[in-house]
Amino acid sequence: MLKTYRGSCHCGAVRFEADLDLAQPTYRCNCSICRRTRFWAAVVRPDGFRLLAGETELTQYLFNTRKNHHYFCRRCGVRAFGVGNETPVGRMYGVNLGCLDDVSDEELARVPVTFVDGRNDRWQSAPEFFGHL
Repeated sequence: MLKTYRGSCHCGAVRFEADLDLAQPTYRCNCSICRRTRFWAAVVRPDGFRLLAGETELTQYLFNTRKNHHYFCRRCGVRAFGVGNETPVGRMYGVNLGCLDDVSDEELARVPVTFVDGRNDRWQSAPEFFGHL
């Protein structure tokens, strides 16, 4: 069931709302950027994401195919969300569950996690080792 959650970067300059169903799979990936930033993504359709504040505080990082947009707060460095432009579901937002302000630890502990092998471009498969993700 969709519920609206509020989230922010660490310093609070970037704030957003996202309509999420936390009973749906979330994603932990071993690609170079997700592994390094410990990004834990929930998928949000474009009409379910609203940037409330901080657009001017965001800095964008593009690499490799430059198709996915990685946004970071320029003040605190936290990656609260990103935009995938060429994904199996089309354009989508990846919201970092660690940045949700109004979700309990108990609720997060119940969220299903799908591990994906982005390092080897095997997006439909889990990596051999994923406990560290």
